[in-house]
Amino acid sequence: MASLSRFRDDVTDDLEAQMAKLQKEVRSLRRALGKRGSAAYDDAYETASDLYEGISSHIGDALPVIRDRSRAVGRAASDHPVTTAVVGLAVIGLLVGLLARR
Repeated sequence: MASLSRFRDDVTDDLEAQMAKLQKEVRSLRRALGKRGSAAYDDAYETASDLYEGISSHIGDALPVIRDRSRAVGRAASDHPVTTAVVGLAVIGLLVGLLARR
């Protein structure tokens, strides 16, 4: 009976040691994943920031041209309202046709 009790105690001690080792490994993995996740987040943030800066500089450079062209289109639309209405209806018809295909 004593040998069975000793065996059970040995198995219990062995299982507890293995559990402690596994818990230590899990903590280590969590730290490593946390560092990787943080690094990935930082990289993604930097990439998005760079893209935003690039796009904003291009848009900032193109904005005066866009304003001039939109004013010219506005003047042409007010000078030729019938043509504007026909073109508008054609565009709406094309959009409806494209959406109906889906």
